[in-house]
Amino acid sequence: MKLLLNVLKRIHKPAVYSSQPRCRSSSARSGLLPLRDEALIVGSNPELVQRLGPQVEVRRGFITEEEEGAFMQELELGLKKKRYEFDHWDGAIHGYRETERVMWGERCEEVLSRVRSGAFPEGSPLLGPVHILDLDKTGYIKPHIDSVKFCGSTIAGLSLLSDSIMRLVKEDDAEEWLDLLLPRFSLYILRDQARYNFTHQILKDEESVFNGQRVPRLRRISVICRNLPG
Repeated sequence: MKLLLNVLKRIHKPAVYSSQPRCRSSSARSGLLPLRDEALIVGSNPELVQRLGPQVEVRRGFITEEEEGAFMQELELGLKKKRYEFDHWDGAIHGYRETERVMWGERCEEVLSRVRSGAFPEGSPLLGPVHILDLDKTGYIKPHIDSVKFCGSTIAGLSLLSDSIMRLVKEDDAEEWLDLLLPRFSLYILRDQARYNFTHQILKDEESVFNGQRVPRLRRISVICRNLPG
């Protein structure tokens, strides 16, 4: 546990911009622009969408329900031994359990190999432990930027058990934002400036609205891979 906490302290740093976007439905904002794959990503303006397009991906149906079940079979016993926490060390996460894992069964390792080959640059060294974050139905992740001192240019995460919405907001301009619909079974990928210059967060259930549509948030587990600085 001490090792895990030390790793997480290096990974997360709080958001440094002071102006947060107001909690309102996307349809109430102007300039919505759908981007690829049946509008899994919408943004505040066309220029931002075009600029960040190559750096933000959501791949629907990346895993099957059976593959999700294989992950849950490996993870659930260990997670059940932990309590949901509501006071993360830097205030970035509320209502969560987390762990890390290095060794996986064959079925899960096959999926993680697909993640590594599909999301990261060829030959990019990866952070050894895979980060597991279990959000309670009432849990959420506040705006933050991952530290790039110990993590590289790319982060990729599988979404298990529930749909959710990830919001990216430009660090020095809260009027520039992207909302990502992360369906259950999907893979999201953030690269380069989308990681360095934008905060990211997972919205609360009561705020979970995408492009004007309510997206109920249940318990959500993310399986997260990162590369090392290169």
